[in-house]
Amino acid sequence: MAKKENKIKKNRSANYPVIPLRNTLVLPYTITPILVGRKNSLNSAEKALVGERQLICVGQKRQLQEDKDPKAKDLFRVATLCNILQVLKLPDGNMRLLVEGNNRVIIKRYINQKHSLSANFEVLDKTIEHDELEITALLRSFKKALKKYINLNKTIPEETLLPIAETTNPEEFFYYALANIQLEVSDKQKIYEINNLYETLRQTYSILLEEIQILKLENKIDNSVKNRMNKMQREYYLTEQLKAINKELGVSKEDKSDILELREKLEKLNLSTEAKKKAEEELEKLTRLNTYSPEYSVVHTYLTWIIDIPWQEAILRDFTLKKVQDILDQDHYGLKKVKERILEYMAVVKLAKKAKGQILCFVGPPGVGKTSLGKSIARAMDRKFVRLSLGGVRDEAEIRGHRRTYVGALPGVIIQSMKKAGTRNPLIMMDEVDKMSRDFRGDPTSALLEVLDPEQNNSFRDHYLNFEYDLSQVIFITTANTLSSIPQPLIDRMEVIEIPGYTAYEKKQIALQHLVPKVIEEHDIKEKVDLKYQPQTIEQIIKSYTREAGVRELERTLATILRKAVKEFLEGNSKSKIVVKKSDLEKYLGISKHLYSEVNRKNAVGIVTGLAWTQYGGETLQIEVVKVKGKGNLKLTGSLGDVMQESAQAAFSFARANAKKYDIDEDFHTECDLHIHIPEGAIPKDGPSAGVSLVTALISVLSGKKVRHNVAMTGEITLSGRVLPIGGIAEKLIAAKRAKIRNVILPKKNEPNLKEVNEEIKKGMKLILVETIDEVLTNSLVN
Repeated sequence: MAKKENKIKKNRSANYPVIPLRNTLVLPYTITPILVGRKNSLNSAEKALVGERQLICVGQKRQLQEDKDPKAKDLFRVATLCNILQVLKLPDGNMRLLVEGNNRVIIKRYINQKHSLSANFEVLDKTIEHDELEITALLRSFKKALKKYINLNKTIPEETLLPIAETTNPEEFFYYALANIQLEVSDKQKIYEINNLYETLRQTYSILLEEIQILKLENKIDNSVKNRMNKMQREYYLTEQLKAINKELGVSKEDKSDILELREKLEKLNLSTEAKKKAEEELEKLTRLNTYSPEYSVVHTYLTWIIDIPWQEAILRDFTLKKVQDILDQDHYGLKKVKERILEYMAVVKLAKKAKGQILCFVGPPGVGKTSLGKSIARAMDRKFVRLSLGGVRDEAEIRGHRRTYVGALPGVIIQSMKKAGTRNPLIMMDEVDKMSRDFRGDPTSALLEVLDPEQNNSFRDHYLNFEYDLSQVIFITTANTLSSIPQPLIDRMEVIEIPGYTAYEKKQIALQHLVPKVIEEHDIKEKVDLKYQPQTIEQIIKSYTREAGVRELERTLATILRKAVKEFLEGNSKSKIVVKKSDLEKYLGISKHLYSEVNRKNAVGIVTGLAWTQYGGETLQIEVVKVKGKGNLKLTGSLGDVMQESAQAAFSFARANAKKYDIDEDFHTECDLHIHIPEGAIPKDGPSAGVSLVTALISVLSGKKVRHNVAMTGEITLSGRVLPIGGIAEKLIAAKRAKIRNVILPKKNEPNLKEVNEEIKKGMKLILVETIDEVLTNSLVN
């Protein structure tokens, strides 16, 4: 603590150099080292050294860039006038000063000089407005508390206690206490600015008492942790002593009953050589561990997993193809091509007695029966069925398991599924394989490559088990809504079977034969209420109240009607025999939703019906083009994706290049703008298959020729006028049939795909196969 002989009075007109400080508060009666590095601050220090070796140290209100000099608005007004005691110039150009706080001052005005900052001020002494006895009493309590704080705080040296006894001046003691209490500089500044001495002492004393309580709590926590560590060391020492006593007494390690039980179970298993060696090593380790050790639980769990997964050779149960056919027909209506593919697969499995090289992937919209087909195959083969969902899996360890170095480690979902099945040849259905994602933790699709590769899965290595396990007898079936998000190497390992959406006729038959009985059985009303749905009622529900490629929404809608009908029966408003008619639908379900896009029913200029594929099935698109005065700009609206926008640009360029051929003004691009819009703008749309629809609409509006309303089309285009193949043929034909459009223009190169489409879908439709845009326009424009 600095001792001062007298205070220096300075009037407000005197200018002194100013050094702004970051995270530091220099107080009167204290000596503080400061590092000066900013250009203006260095200049201020030099001026002070040339003059009276006095300067003003003031705190910054906020942090600025490291080398940026603060402005007056960034500085506090209450500061400290200091004497420079020592100076040390550093090699890097910075300067270290040792300053002694002299007076508390208030800045009247900051003066920005060239490359430095100065200020004029007025000395601001603390005022005493309370009784001297009150201040004395507070000071005594404060001193006791400060001694206790310094004793508790291990970061403050004990020598700090010496000046406390010598201090009799309340103001001097306040500055000493404030300098040694660990507070934020901003909080210290607030207290420093208070003029009333009694109030500053009271506030600082209050803060000091809170800090003492915090320090006591910290010390209590430290002591608790230290005692816990001592206890663990004591337990370890006693455990080692117990081991030595057991050794001297000749107590066998195998006397532990649980270890004996584990050993007996492991000896009965048909373990592989590697697994047997690993199990014996872990069992030996277990005998050396204390049962209360955390490692004991880890090893015990690992051995339990080895015992729980199936090791015995599976029994191959025979099946006939007729039985498989009957079960598939019993569980699923239609899907003729799909069932044929499954029967071919099953024939190979029956002949080879194993499924090596045959891993199926069912691809189709939600609700078309992909998962239930897997259940039917398992039932037909009399195998255990295990379903695991891969949707949202983004960590490779969920497939391969976590290594045992991690706390709470477990095997991956493949080994967990084997344990659940309890046999070495189950049927494992991997749902939503297209919904997996990747991040910094790894790529789960890469982990599946080994699982689904028949050449590798006989030696699958889970990270948790850390030995090879044979999966070659397992039948794997995966499901997906689309192949676009599945990596190509994974697709190459699977036989893809596409399951298209159902036609309205198929949905009607599925509802009558499967869904209605299922809904009645699930609600357990068969013996209480006689409920029937008329066939035309089902047709109307499909047409006006559901929007899907599958039948899940249809099933929910049938269940909704059932519940409302049962409610009417219980309220006495209907008889026990209920027949749901077409006219009852508005009462049960409200007004028709008309969810499917309306198509144009009149020949019109610039309006074309396109066909699109979505994960819910096929959809019709109304493509509209209008021509307005302008300078050849092409405007695209309707939430079009990048690929569709590029198709529109290609169609526009084709129209310009072939304007003369189609009786279009060759200078149209200098006289008008074209606006292409696809309604339902809130729904994103993308893909190249709208190319023929876009070019047809553009040429129609530029030539003034109308487009036939009873024609729908799909296909990708090139600038040279060729029509390229596209995907989703079956779903798009279903959409056209649903919209009652009989004429559909398709790319000629998609002709082989048509053979895979159900005849029920193609029935009554005229399919026009084209190779060029000329053929498209011939069949779509009204001459």
